[in-house]
Amino acid sequence: MYRDTLSLLGPALPAISFLGRLPTAMCQLGSLLLVAETSGSLATAGLAGGALAAGQTVAGPVIGRLADRHGQRGVVLAASLANAVAVAVLVAAALAHAATGWLMLAGALAGATVPQIGPLARTRAVALARRSGGRDERTVGAILSFEGTLDEVSFVLGPALVGLAAALAHPAAALLAAALLLAVCGSAFALHPTAEATAPDPGRATRTDAAERARLPRSAYALRGTMVLQGAMFGASQAGITALTEELGAPAQAGLVYAAMGVMSAAVGLSLAALPARIGLTTRWRAATVALVVLSVPLLFVGSLGVLYAVVVVLGAAYAPHLITVFGLTEQTVPAARLGESMAFLTSGIVAGQALALAVSGRLAESHGAPAAFAVAVGAAVACAALSWSVRVTAPVIPVRELRPVGAERSG
Repeated sequence: MYRDTLSLLGPALPAISFLGRLPTAMCQLGSLLLVAETSGSLATAGLAGGALAAGQTVAGPVIGRLADRHGQRGVVLAASLANAVAVAVLVAAALAHAATGWLMLAGALAGATVPQIGPLARTRAVALARRSGGRDERTVGAILSFEGTLDEVSFVLGPALVGLAAALAHPAAALLAAALLLAVCGSAFALHPTAEATAPDPGRATRTDAAERARLPRSAYALRGTMVLQGAMFGASQAGITALTEELGAPAQAGLVYAAMGVMSAAVGLSLAALPARIGLTTRWRAATVALVVLSVPLLFVGSLGVLYAVVVVLGAAYAPHLITVFGLTEQTVPAARLGESMAFLTSGIVAGQALALAVSGRLAESHGAPAAFAVAVGAAVACAALSWSVRVTAPVIPVRELRPVGAERSG
Protein backbone atom coordinates (compact mmCIF):
# COMPACT_ATOMS: atom_id res chain seq x y z
CA MET A 1 0.00 0.00 0.00
CA TYR A 2 2.79 2.46 0.84
CA ARG A 3 4.49 1.58 -2.44
CA ASP A 4 1.42 3.01 -4.18
CA THR A 5 1.55 6.07 -1.94
CA LEU A 6 5.20 6.78 -2.76
CA SER A 7 4.53 6.14 -6.44
CA LEU A 8 1.70 8.67 -6.35
CA LEU A 9 3.61 11.36 -4.45
CA GLY A 10 6.98 10.83 -6.11
CA PRO A 11 10.37 10.60 -4.40
CA ALA A 12 10.94 14.30 -3.68
CA LEU A 13 7.62 15.54 -2.30
CA PRO A 14 7.59 13.52 0.97
CA ALA A 15 11.15 14.62 1.79
CA ILE A 16 10.43 18.27 0.97
CA SER A 17 7.17 18.34 2.93
CA PHE A 18 8.82 16.66 5.93
CA LEU A 19 11.69 19.13 6.03
CA GLY A 20 9.24 21.97 5.43
CA ARG A 21 7.08 21.04 8.43
CA LEU A 22 10.05 20.32 10.73
CA PRO A 23 10.59 24.02 11.63
CA THR A 24 7.07 24.21 13.06
CA ALA A 25 8.00 21.48 15.53
CA MET A 26 11.24 23.30 16.35
CA CYS A 27 9.95 26.82 16.90
CA GLN A 28 7.70 26.29 19.93
CA LEU A 29 10.39 24.78 22.15
CA GLY A 30 13.11 26.83 20.49
CA SER A 31 11.40 30.11 21.28
CA LEU A 32 10.89 29.08 24.91
CA LEU A 33 14.54 28.11 25.38
CA LEU A 34 15.83 31.18 23.54
CA VAL A 35 13.75 33.75 25.41
CA ALA A 36 14.34 32.02 28.75
CA GLU A 37 18.10 32.18 28.21
CA THR A 38 18.28 35.73 26.90
CA SER A 39 15.77 37.24 29.33
CA GLY A 40 16.45 35.07 32.35
CA SER A 41 12.70 34.79 32.92
CA LEU A 42 10.59 31.68 32.42
CA ALA A 43 7.47 33.86 32.64
CA THR A 44 8.64 36.01 29.72
CA ALA A 45 9.52 32.88 27.77
CA GLY A 46 6.05 31.50 28.44
CA LEU A 47 4.41 34.68 27.20
CA ALA A 48 6.45 34.69 23.99
CA GLY A 49 5.76 30.99 23.41
CA GLY A 50 2.09 31.50 24.16
CA ALA A 51 1.90 34.34 21.65
CA LEU A 52 3.48 32.09 19.03
CA ALA A 53 0.92 29.36 19.70
CA ALA A 54 -1.93 31.88 19.64
CA GLY A 55 -0.79 33.29 16.31
CA GLN A 56 -0.65 29.84 14.77
CA THR A 57 -4.04 28.88 16.19
CA VAL A 58 -5.81 31.95 14.82
CA ALA A 59 -4.07 32.30 11.46
CA GLY A 60 -3.68 28.63 10.52
CA PRO A 61 -7.26 28.15 9.25
CA VAL A 62 -7.03 31.48 7.41
CA ILE A 63 -3.97 30.28 5.50
CA GLY A 64 -5.77 27.01 4.77
CA ARG A 65 -8.80 28.92 3.50
CA LEU A 66 -6.63 31.08 1.25
CA ALA A 67 -4.96 27.97 -0.15
CA ASP A 68 -8.37 26.46 -0.90
CA ARG A 69 -9.51 29.56 -2.75
CA HIS A 70 -6.34 30.57 -4.59
CA GLY A 71 -4.26 27.40 -4.72
CA GLN A 72 -1.33 26.37 -2.58
CA ARG A 73 1.53 27.69 -4.68
CA GLY A 74 1.36 31.42 -4.03
CA VAL A 75 -0.09 31.15 -0.52
CA VAL A 76 2.49 28.68 0.79
CA LEU A 77 5.37 30.49 -0.90
CA ALA A 78 4.42 33.82 0.66
CA ALA A 79 3.81 32.28 4.08
CA SER A 80 7.09 30.32 4.02
CA LEU A 81 9.19 33.38 3.22
CA ALA A 82 7.28 35.53 5.71
CA ASN A 83 7.65 32.87 8.40
CA ALA A 84 11.39 32.61 7.82
CA VAL A 85 11.70 36.38 8.24
CA ALA A 86 9.46 36.40 11.33
CA VAL A 87 11.47 33.66 13.04
CA ALA A 88 14.70 35.55 12.29
CA VAL A 89 13.14 38.71 13.74
CA LEU A 90 12.20 36.80 16.90
CA VAL A 91 15.81 35.61 17.26
CA ALA A 92 17.13 39.14 16.76
CA ALA A 93 14.66 40.58 19.28
CA ALA A 94 15.60 38.00 21.89
CA LEU A 95 19.34 38.49 21.41
CA ALA A 96 18.81 42.26 21.64
CA HIS A 97 16.99 41.77 24.99
CA ALA A 98 13.86 43.44 23.66
CA ALA A 99 10.97 44.22 26.00
CA THR A 100 8.39 41.54 26.71
CA GLY A 101 5.77 43.20 24.53
CA TRP A 102 8.03 43.20 21.49
CA LEU A 103 8.96 39.58 22.09
CA MET A 104 5.29 38.66 22.25
CA LEU A 105 4.62 40.56 19.01
CA ALA A 106 7.50 38.79 17.28
CA GLY A 107 6.26 35.45 18.60
CA ALA A 108 2.73 36.14 17.40
CA LEU A 109 4.00 37.00 13.91
CA ALA A 110 6.14 33.85 13.84
CA GLY A 111 3.06 31.81 14.71
CA ALA A 112 0.67 33.61 12.38
CA THR A 113 2.87 33.05 9.32
CA VAL A 114 3.38 29.27 9.77
CA PRO A 115 2.78 27.96 6.21
CA GLN A 116 0.68 24.97 7.36
CA ILE A 117 2.70 22.52 5.25
CA GLY A 118 1.48 19.51 7.25
CA PRO A 119 -2.26 20.10 6.69
CA LEU A 120 -1.77 21.25 3.11
CA ALA A 121 0.44 18.25 2.30
CA ARG A 122 -2.48 16.03 3.34
CA THR A 123 -4.85 18.04 1.18
CA ARG A 124 -2.50 17.87 -1.79
CA ALA A 125 -1.90 14.14 -1.44
CA VAL A 126 -5.63 13.40 -1.22
CA ALA A 127 -6.24 15.60 -4.28
CA LEU A 128 -3.56 13.68 -6.19
CA ALA A 129 -5.21 10.38 -5.24
CA ARG A 130 -8.67 11.56 -6.29
CA ARG A 131 -7.40 13.06 -9.54
CA SER A 132 -5.59 9.84 -10.48
CA GLY A 133 -8.83 7.92 -10.08
CA GLY A 134 -7.97 6.57 -6.63
CA ARG A 135 -11.48 6.07 -5.30
CA ASP A 136 -10.33 3.20 -3.11
CA GLU A 137 -10.60 4.55 0.42
CA ARG A 138 -7.68 2.32 1.41
CA THR A 139 -5.46 4.44 -0.81
CA VAL A 140 -6.61 7.64 0.90
CA GLY A 141 -6.26 5.93 4.29
CA ALA A 142 -2.69 4.91 3.48
CA ILE A 143 -1.88 8.47 2.43
CA LEU A 144 -3.28 9.89 5.67
CA SER A 145 -1.40 7.29 7.71
CA PHE A 146 1.82 8.16 5.89
CA GLU A 147 1.31 11.90 6.39
CA GLY A 148 0.43 11.33 10.04
CA THR A 149 3.65 9.43 10.53
CA LEU A 150 5.65 12.28 8.98
CA ASP A 151 3.99 14.63 11.46
CA GLU A 152 4.76 12.35 14.40
CA VAL A 153 8.41 12.00 13.40
CA SER A 154 8.72 15.76 12.98
CA PHE A 155 7.17 16.35 16.42
CA VAL A 156 9.80 14.02 17.92
CA LEU A 157 12.80 15.10 15.85
CA GLY A 158 12.13 18.86 15.97
CA PRO A 159 12.42 19.31 19.76
CA ALA A 160 15.36 16.87 19.81
CA LEU A 161 17.24 19.01 17.29
CA VAL A 162 16.48 22.11 19.33
CA GLY A 163 17.79 20.45 22.50
CA LEU A 164 20.93 19.32 20.70
CA ALA A 165 21.59 22.78 19.27
CA ALA A 166 21.00 24.40 22.66
CA ALA A 167 23.44 21.99 24.31
CA LEU A 168 26.17 22.34 21.67
CA ALA A 169 25.77 26.00 20.76
CA HIS A 170 22.76 28.23 21.54
CA PRO A 171 18.96 28.06 21.07
CA ALA A 172 19.31 30.84 18.52
CA ALA A 173 21.21 28.44 16.26
CA ALA A 174 18.23 26.07 16.19
CA LEU A 175 15.78 28.83 15.29
CA LEU A 176 18.02 30.25 12.58
CA ALA A 177 18.33 26.75 11.13
CA ALA A 178 14.54 26.52 11.24
CA ALA A 179 14.25 29.82 9.38
CA LEU A 180 16.61 28.54 6.68
CA LEU A 181 14.61 25.32 6.33
CA LEU A 182 11.40 27.34 6.03
CA ALA A 183 12.82 29.53 3.28
CA VAL A 184 14.29 26.65 1.27
CA CYS A 185 11.97 23.67 1.83
CA GLY A 186 8.78 25.68 2.31
CA SER A 187 9.43 27.37 -1.03
CA ALA A 188 10.26 24.03 -2.64
CA PHE A 189 6.97 22.57 -1.40
CA ALA A 190 5.07 25.57 -2.73
CA LEU A 191 6.73 25.40 -6.16
CA HIS A 192 6.62 21.62 -6.56
CA PRO A 193 4.61 20.65 -9.67
CA THR A 194 2.08 18.74 -7.54
CA ALA A 195 0.79 22.07 -6.24
CA GLU A 196 -1.31 22.17 -9.41
CA ALA A 197 -3.45 19.37 -7.95
CA THR A 198 -5.07 21.85 -5.57
CA ALA A 199 -5.28 24.78 -7.96
CA PRO A 200 -8.83 26.14 -8.40
CA ASP A 201 -10.50 24.91 -11.60
CA PRO A 202 -12.45 27.72 -13.30
CA GLY A 203 -14.38 25.11 -15.26
CA ARG A 204 -15.98 23.90 -12.05
CA ALA A 205 -16.79 27.29 -10.58
CA THR A 206 -20.44 26.49 -10.01
CA ARG A 207 -19.72 23.36 -8.02
CA THR A 208 -16.87 25.01 -6.10
CA ASP A 209 -19.05 27.94 -5.11
CA ALA A 210 -21.79 25.56 -4.01
CA ALA A 211 -19.35 23.56 -1.91
CA GLU A 212 -18.01 26.70 -0.28
CA ARG A 213 -21.53 27.82 0.55
CA ALA A 214 -22.43 24.43 1.98
CA ARG A 215 -22.93 24.45 5.71
CA LEU A 216 -20.54 22.10 7.44
CA PRO A 217 -22.28 19.33 9.37
CA ARG A 218 -22.09 19.49 13.14
CA SER A 219 -19.87 16.44 13.11
CA ALA A 220 -17.15 18.52 11.42
CA TYR A 221 -17.07 20.81 14.45
CA ALA A 222 -17.04 17.80 16.77
CA LEU A 223 -13.97 16.52 14.95
CA ARG A 224 -12.29 19.87 15.48
CA GLY A 225 -13.23 19.72 19.14
CA THR A 226 -11.73 16.28 19.59
CA MET A 227 -8.46 17.57 18.16
CA VAL A 228 -8.40 20.34 20.75
CA LEU A 229 -8.84 17.64 23.39
CA GLN A 230 -6.06 15.57 21.80
CA GLY A 231 -3.82 18.62 22.03
CA ALA A 232 -4.82 18.98 25.68
CA MET A 233 -3.67 15.40 26.25
CA PHE A 234 -0.31 16.27 24.69
CA GLY A 235 0.12 19.38 26.83
CA ALA A 236 -0.98 17.78 30.09
CA SER A 237 1.18 14.71 29.45
CA GLN A 238 4.17 16.92 28.74
CA ALA A 239 3.63 18.85 31.97
CA GLY A 240 3.15 15.67 33.98
CA ILE A 241 6.22 13.98 32.49
CA THR A 242 8.33 17.06 33.18
CA ALA A 243 7.09 17.31 36.76
CA LEU A 244 7.55 13.60 37.51
CA THR A 245 11.05 13.36 36.08
CA GLU A 246 12.02 16.37 38.21
CA GLU A 247 10.53 14.70 41.29
CA LEU A 248 12.53 11.57 40.50
CA GLY A 249 15.75 13.56 40.13
CA ALA A 250 16.09 12.90 36.39
CA PRO A 251 14.83 16.03 34.60
CA ALA A 252 16.98 15.30 31.54
CA GLN A 253 14.84 12.21 30.89
CA ALA A 254 11.69 14.23 30.16
CA GLY A 255 12.49 14.78 26.50
CA LEU A 256 13.51 11.14 26.01
CA VAL A 257 10.27 9.89 27.57
CA TYR A 258 8.21 12.12 25.31
CA ALA A 259 10.27 11.07 22.30
CA ALA A 260 9.70 7.39 23.11
CA MET A 261 5.96 8.02 23.09
CA GLY A 262 6.24 9.74 19.71
CA VAL A 263 8.26 6.90 18.19
CA MET A 264 5.65 4.34 19.25
CA SER A 265 2.86 6.54 17.90
CA ALA A 266 4.61 6.88 14.54
CA ALA A 267 5.19 3.13 14.27
CA VAL A 268 1.55 2.33 15.00
CA GLY A 269 0.44 5.05 12.59
CA LEU A 270 2.29 3.36 9.73
CA SER A 271 0.54 0.07 10.49
CA LEU A 272 -2.97 1.52 10.21
CA ALA A 273 -3.01 1.09 6.45
CA ALA A 274 -3.11 -2.67 7.02
CA LEU A 275 -6.48 -2.53 8.80
CA PRO A 276 -9.32 -4.19 6.84
CA ALA A 277 -11.54 -1.76 4.94
CA ARG A 278 -14.61 -3.28 6.58
CA ILE A 279 -13.61 -1.57 9.83
CA GLY A 280 -15.09 1.86 9.17
CA LEU A 281 -13.61 5.17 10.26
CA THR A 282 -16.34 5.83 12.84
CA THR A 283 -15.64 2.47 14.47
CA ARG A 284 -11.93 3.22 14.44
CA TRP A 285 -12.53 6.64 16.00
CA ARG A 286 -14.56 5.20 18.85
CA ALA A 287 -12.08 2.38 19.44
CA ALA A 288 -9.19 4.86 19.49
CA THR A 289 -10.88 7.09 22.07
CA VAL A 290 -11.62 4.10 24.31
CA ALA A 291 -7.95 3.18 24.05
CA LEU A 292 -6.98 6.74 24.99
CA VAL A 293 -9.01 6.46 28.19
CA VAL A 294 -7.90 2.97 29.16
CA LEU A 295 -4.22 3.58 28.44
CA SER A 296 -4.04 7.04 30.05
CA VAL A 297 -5.49 6.04 33.44
CA PRO A 298 -2.24 4.28 34.55
CA LEU A 299 -0.48 7.66 34.35
CA LEU A 300 -2.21 8.57 37.62
CA PHE A 301 -0.34 5.82 39.48
CA VAL A 302 3.18 6.04 37.99
CA GLY A 303 5.90 6.32 40.61
CA SER A 304 9.17 5.35 38.93
CA LEU A 305 11.07 6.21 35.77
CA GLY A 306 10.92 2.70 34.33
CA VAL A 307 7.17 2.46 34.80
CA LEU A 308 6.77 5.94 33.31
CA TYR A 309 8.57 4.85 30.15
CA ALA A 310 6.41 1.74 29.88
CA VAL A 311 3.10 3.53 30.44
CA VAL A 312 3.88 6.43 28.13
CA VAL A 313 5.12 4.22 25.30
CA VAL A 314 1.98 2.08 25.46
CA LEU A 315 -0.18 5.23 25.53
CA GLY A 316 1.59 6.45 22.40
CA ALA A 317 0.09 3.50 20.54
CA ALA A 318 -3.35 5.16 20.83
CA TYR A 319 -2.35 8.64 19.70
CA ALA A 320 -1.68 8.07 15.99
CA PRO A 321 -4.83 5.98 15.37
CA HIS A 322 -6.93 8.77 16.87
CA LEU A 323 -5.20 11.56 14.95
CA ILE A 324 -5.13 9.78 11.60
CA THR A 325 -8.74 8.63 11.90
CA VAL A 326 -9.96 12.15 12.67
CA PHE A 327 -8.12 13.45 9.61
CA GLY A 328 -9.74 10.68 7.55
CA LEU A 329 -13.21 11.46 8.85
CA THR A 330 -12.70 15.14 8.10
CA GLU A 331 -11.65 14.30 4.53
CA GLN A 332 -14.95 12.45 4.09
CA THR A 333 -17.05 15.04 5.92
CA VAL A 334 -16.14 18.44 4.49
CA PRO A 335 -16.48 19.72 0.90
CA ALA A 336 -13.31 19.37 -1.17
CA ALA A 337 -13.22 23.15 -1.61
CA ARG A 338 -12.84 23.57 2.17
CA LEU A 339 -10.47 20.69 2.86
CA GLY A 340 -7.31 22.75 3.31
CA GLU A 341 -9.08 25.07 5.73
CA SER A 342 -10.51 22.14 7.67
CA MET A 343 -7.18 20.30 7.89
CA ALA A 344 -5.56 23.51 9.15
CA PHE A 345 -8.34 23.85 11.74
CA LEU A 346 -7.49 20.39 13.07
CA THR A 347 -3.80 21.20 13.39
CA SER A 348 -4.54 24.58 14.97
CA GLY A 349 -6.84 22.81 17.43
CA ILE A 350 -3.99 20.58 18.54
CA VAL A 351 -1.74 23.61 19.04
CA ALA A 352 -4.41 25.50 20.99
CA GLY A 353 -5.30 22.56 23.20
CA GLN A 354 -1.67 21.77 23.91
CA ALA A 355 -0.77 25.35 24.83
CA LEU A 356 -3.79 25.81 27.09
CA ALA A 357 -3.43 22.45 28.84
CA LEU A 358 0.30 22.94 29.29
CA ALA A 359 -0.31 26.24 31.05
CA VAL A 360 -3.09 24.88 33.29
CA SER A 361 -1.60 21.48 34.07
CA GLY A 362 1.84 22.99 34.63
CA ARG A 363 0.44 25.07 37.47
CA LEU A 364 -1.46 22.09 38.83
CA ALA A 365 1.73 20.03 38.79
CA GLU A 366 3.59 22.72 40.71
CA SER A 367 0.92 22.76 43.41
CA HIS A 368 -0.23 19.15 43.58
CA GLY A 369 2.38 17.08 41.78
CA ALA A 370 2.50 15.16 38.52
CA PRO A 371 -0.75 13.19 39.10
CA ALA A 372 -2.71 16.44 38.91
CA ALA A 373 -1.33 17.16 35.44
CA PHE A 374 -1.95 13.59 34.33
CA ALA A 375 -5.54 13.91 35.58
CA VAL A 376 -6.06 16.66 33.00
CA ALA A 377 -4.87 14.26 30.29
CA VAL A 378 -7.26 11.55 31.49
CA GLY A 379 -10.13 14.04 31.58
CA ALA A 380 -9.39 15.10 28.01
CA ALA A 381 -9.37 11.44 26.94
CA VAL A 382 -12.76 10.87 28.56
CA ALA A 383 -14.14 13.93 26.76
CA CYS A 384 -12.76 12.57 23.44
CA ALA A 385 -14.56 9.29 24.04
CA ALA A 386 -17.80 11.06 24.92
CA LEU A 387 -17.64 13.00 21.64
CA SER A 388 -16.89 9.97 19.50
CA TRP A 389 -19.77 7.97 20.94
CA SER A 390 -22.33 10.79 20.87
CA VAL A 391 -21.69 12.27 17.40
CA ARG A 392 -22.87 10.83 14.12
CA VAL A 393 -20.43 11.72 11.36
CA THR A 394 -22.21 12.95 8.23
CA ALA A 395 -21.22 14.56 4.96
CA PRO A 396 -22.31 18.12 4.06
CA VAL A 397 -25.56 18.53 2.17
CA ILE A 398 -25.27 20.59 -1.01
CA PRO A 399 -28.47 21.43 -2.86
CA VAL A 400 -28.69 19.39 -6.07
CA ARG A 401 -29.67 22.40 -8.13
CA GLU A 402 -26.37 24.05 -7.17
CA LEU A 403 -24.34 21.07 -8.36
CA ARG A 404 -25.31 21.35 -12.03
CA PRO A 405 -22.23 21.61 -14.23
CA VAL A 406 -21.40 24.92 -15.78
CA GLY A 407 -23.52 25.31 -18.90
CA ALA A 408 -26.33 23.07 -17.69
CA GLU A 409 -28.66 26.02 -17.71
CA ARG A 410 -28.12 26.44 -21.45
CA SER A 411 -28.55 22.74 -22.21
CA GLY A 412 -31.87 22.56 -20.44
